[in-house]
Amino acid sequence: MIPQHIDTWQMVEPGKLAKTRLPMPALKPGDVVVEIKGCGVCHTDLSYFYMGVPTIQKPPLSLGHEISGVVVGGEASWIGKEVVVPAVLPCGECEICKSGRSNRCLNQMMPGNSMGIYGGFSSHIVAPSRFLCQVDRRNGVPLEHLSVVADAVTTPYQAAVRGRLQPGDHVIVIGAAGGVGSFMTQTAKAFGAKAVIGIDINDEKLAMMKGFGADYTLNPKGKSPKEVKEAFKAICKEARLPSAYGWKIFEVTGTKPGQELALALLSFVGTLVVVGYGTDETSYMLSKLMAFDAEIIGTWGCPPDRYPDVLRMCLDGKIALGPFVETRPMSQIESVFDEAHHGKLRRRVILTPDF
Repeated sequence: MIPQHIDTWQMVEPGKLAKTRLPMPALKPGDVVVEIKGCGVCHTDLSYFYMGVPTIQKPPLSLGHEISGVVVGGEASWIGKEVVVPAVLPCGECEICKSGRSNRCLNQMMPGNSMGIYGGFSSHIVAPSRFLCQVDRRNGVPLEHLSVVADAVTTPYQAAVRGRLQPGDHVIVIGAAGGVGSFMTQTAKAFGAKAVIGIDINDEKLAMMKGFGADYTLNPKGKSPKEVKEAFKAICKEARLPSAYGWKIFEVTGTKPGQELALALLSFVGTLVVVGYGTDETSYMLSKLMAFDAEIIGTWGCPPDRYPDVLRMCLDGKIALGPFVETRPMSQIESVFDEAHHGKLRRRVILTPDF
């Protein structure tokens, strides 16, 4: 049964949340109503809330774009099905979509940003059924845990595709133990990388990654990019790995220090994939790119048609979710935002509706 209203936590303005009740929007042909079971808290949400990064839909609006749930209304063939709602919903009709790059559709809709005032920190959301990812759960993975597939896991998967990651490749992940970085590290290994070096400033989390994709780890805290590069060379020498060519680097932090380190490590016939978002500018001598015959590649979201493959990797255990997520009631959203903003969270928090 379709409810008459949606309970939600809205960003009234940057820095201010309020619980409110919104009308259920009118359904268009093909739309479904998803009862939300979990919505992950992403760094992007914090950027909107604390840093004033503008949203396409101006506040007040509900944030949240990592959504899993159950279809309870709309398109009849979908009712009762468990789904993941993609964080980027393309139009499917424009030239960019037809070219195979639908993740960067200029007409795309994004829950918690450009789907009107509606987002995932709510009881329900209306979404077009054509791009939903149906969940066929096994191995006891909770549906709410699968919410992070919508961004934290599919974004690294798309980054690996954009970086043409192949079995036998050598990989560096900068921000390897973070909310997205931990999945980037696992994805690199799942794609068959021969060696994965995880770089992060959190020793405890970094040590954990040794069991989840990182063959070697490096903490750059207090070191200059040049010093980190020397430490990287020492790892390569001990492990008998090339240090001067061929590495694929995934920069996940979006911070200026992370980006500067990534550029310092980029070398001959190497590839840098920019995964993390930040607002600082970083300078680089482009002639180095020419001399190295190297590449710098941007990546954005993930096309919905790749979600089933990512979901399968999670359900088959190639990418572990449980050790990296925790659930909390959605009524704790303000304290969770504060903890996340101040770097106090050990795992990615998934908020479950308790209106």
